[in-house]
Amino acid sequence: MRLTSLFACSAAILFAASIPTFSQTPTTAPAKPKTSTTATHTTSPYDRALLKPSLLKETAPATYQVKFVTTRGDFTITVTRAWAPLGADRFYNLVKHHYFDGARVFRVVPGFVAQFGLSAYPPVTAAWSNAKIKDDPHSQSNKRGTITFATSGPNTRTTQLFINFKDNSNLDSQGFTPFGVVDGNGMNIVEMFYDQYGDSAGMDQEAIEKGGEKYVAGRWPKLDTITSATIVGGTSSTTAAPKPATAAKPAPAPATKQ
Repeated sequence: MRLTSLFACSAAILFAASIPTFSQTPTTAPAKPKTSTTATHTTSPYDRALLKPSLLKETAPATYQVKFVTTRGDFTITVTRAWAPLGADRFYNLVKHHYFDGARVFRVVPGFVAQFGLSAYPPVTAAWSNAKIKDDPHSQSNKRGTITFATSGPNTRTTQLFINFKDNSNLDSQGFTPFGVVDGNGMNIVEMFYDQYGDSAGMDQEAIEKGGEKYVAGRWPKLDTITSATIVGGTSSTTAAPKPATAAKPAPAPATKQ
């Protein structure tokens, strides 16, 4: 199945604050107009750096941890850069600049995957829609608990991700390359994400991209929210990579629609 993948700016407004005054005597020069130094600032609800994806290319640590705080609870993902360097770097930069904060887990298919990665803010989603990265060489299987970028074909990864509920090794040959795994009992939280919409909300991605959180709240209000995703730890390359759990049963591939 092909699904769709992937802003306000603060401004200062200056006003003329005074009107020229003139003396009753012709020998007095008119006072000069004064410009107010007071500016009105609007606080952006998201990191404005997200509007320039081409500048967010920091190299991630060899391993690092990301804590997700959601409406179902908290869980942590450990990323191993060697598994998929380009994917790990992209995820690192997205998390570092709070791309996922406020985003919904818009596609939850029991026994298959939980998918997310459309920003709560339409301008941010739009900015990343064409910020594609190349595929990584495949080195890990899509086992239970692994996290992987969605794709609409070769070299089309942007911001959408999925967490495997089961062993989806049938995806391995289709370019889906895991770069991390949910730690400990975190899958207990992931598996609680609201799944009664099935693929219905997932099929509505174009409208979600354009309408953001305002649209989702009205059309798909029960979808769970990622309150925040933050980097909470990074270690050296000598740290052993966590092993994905094993499970079974394939299903249609998670993908992004162009």
